[in-house]
Amino acid sequence: MIGGVLVERTIKEVLPAVHRNKEGLEEVVARMKEALESKKKEMTEFELKYKIRIRKGGGGGADEEGSMKEASAQGVLVGPASQ
Repeated sequence: MIGGVLVERTIKEVLPAVHRNKEGLEEVVARMKEALESKKKEMTEFELKYKIRIRKGGGGGADEEGSMKEASAQGVLVGPASQ
């Protein structure tokens, strides 16, 4: 059974294909890692060139969003739901 499909093949026939697929996936992973490192380097150079600082912390954006919701909700009256 291969991927939920019953096939008539022997291990001798299937094993080389599995090894080729594994090698191909390892090559793809290696290329992706290289691309990731390249992009990290490019991003660091861009940050240095334009003097960009990235804030690392989770509290800043949520507070601003919450205060905006409160400001827009001011003055709203809600009456009884049932009549």
